Amino acid sequence: MIQLHHAPSTAAMVPHILLEELGLAYERVPVDRAANAHKAAAYLRLNPNGLIPVLVDRDLVLYETAAIALHLCDQHPQAGFAPAVGTRDRSHFYKWLAWLTNTLQATLIVYFYPHRWVDEGNAEGVAQVRRHAHAKVVGLLGQLEEQLGSHAGPWFFGEQYTALDPYVFTLCRWTRNFESGRARDLPRVGAYLRRMLDRPAVQRVLAQDGLQPPFV
Repeated sequence: MIQLHHAPSTAAMVPHILLEELGLAYERVPVDRAANAHKAAAYLRLNPNGLIPVLVDRDLVLYETAAIALHLCDQHPQAGFAPAVGTRDRSHFYKWLAWLTNTLQATLIVYFYPHRWVDEGNAEGVAQVRRHAHAKVVGLLGQLEEQLGSHAGPWFFGEQYTALDPYVFTLCRWTRNFESGRARDLPRVGAYLRRMLDRPAVQRVLAQDGLQPPFV
């Protein structure tokens, strides 16, 4: 059986939603971040970076959220969570998946953990890094708004729900407590997030993780 090593509100929400969408039998393995379980020796044997999530599929151990999403797409092509290999749409799918993980998510990580980028005790530096990261995130969210305005479909890529949708939803959700520049405040993105919240798989994940409003 597939195992998903996860923690609420992390990037693990992406494969968690995909697994629920697929209707697969899987085991959720909680990783207690408060107890630094993701830095324990047992977890580091799964992911030496000490990051969440990890997917174990029989003898395959995968980390990196985008890689896990692609694995699920490729193992279950009947779900249509990615365009056909070799098509222009597939190339753009790769582009957006890479952008989500390497650009938007990476910038959000800087916003939430600015102390990692300055010397210890540099409170002014922390504030400056966070301020610049916030400004960049706001600009990147604008690209999501533009993409949703480029077609008439209900989902991020158009008519077809894909593995990009749980990723966009998860990262937009991380902005829910911003004082300004929240994803939900953009007209197209906000409507899109409400459509995502209506999906039963998303509702199950929110309930399983014990999450409370605001969800986005």
